Amino acid sequence: MFSSLTARSNLNNSGVKLARSFKSFAPVLFNAGESIPKGLPGLQENSPGNQVDIGKEVSKGKYIIVGLPAAFSPACSASHVPGYIKYLSELKSKGIKQVFVTTVNDSFVTAAWAKNLNTPDDIRIIADTQGAFAKAGGHLFDSSKIFGNERSVRFAAIVNDGKVVEEFEEPDKTGVDVSSAENVLKHL
Repeated sequence: MFSSLTARSNLNNSGVKLARSFKSFAPVLFNAGESIPKGLPGLQENSPGNQVDIGKEVSKGKYIIVGLPAAFSPACSASHVPGYIKYLSELKSKGIKQVFVTTVNDSFVTAAWAKNLNTPDDIRIIADTQGAFAKAGGHLFDSSKIFGNERSVRFAAIVNDGKVVEEFEEPDKTGVDVSSAENVLKHL
């Protein structure tokens, strides 16, 4: 959460005391036209030693970034990622180079999950170990009652040359409807 403090002099021209105002807001970086941030910490693929900079990875070409609450969770494993696997050839025919799947898990879990799902090379599952990527997009939510910590809401973003073209965030944070491969494909 960022905060902005607007301070004014204690008195205006007529001698009336002025108040200070404080406003807080969450950053939202994944709006259409905005760039995917570079240099975020804790993004790893397959092992802690394999750091990934998604901002750099998507800087040239057309990509899809998918955010998920958890690896191995029922909806993520049964329909969401399998949908992107199923429709990968159609996505590629529309110019998509790769699909990045991010989840707030460690890289050992995401590597095992990718193997379990038999994901093709053009679908990369990235561990957002600190939730930095989800937080940068305003997509981190408290899911401690289910997963024990903060997790990413379910979303998908079409990215072209590092900038978001369109984003699809699930209104209930966890459903699989607007962020599904079938729906995203309609917008390419």
